[in-house]
Amino acid sequence: ARNEIKQFQKIPNVGKATIKDFILLEINEPYELVGRYPYKIYNNLCKIISQHHDPYAIDVFISAVAKWKAEKLKVGVFTLEKKEHFSNQ
Repeated sequence: ARNEIKQFQKIPNVGKATIKDFILLEINEPYELVGRYPYKIYNNLCKIISQHHDPYAIDVFISAVAKWKAEKLKVGVFTLEKKEHFSNQ
């Protein structure tokens, strides 16, 4: 269950690079993902690093945030959501 997750690496799809991104974003604990908007996380990261980050990070952010709503989510599920999001802009 989500309440049992105390480390980012316990969240599916989150690896060392994403953990470094979270640290840059001052998201220091997994519970801090609750209520976050993945696209805003991504946009904030791009601002912090002063360049566009790999768009794949959006899939990971969507998956990590969604982990707090459901179990066993895969990054591929969110690629379609990301495509729909950007096609509507």
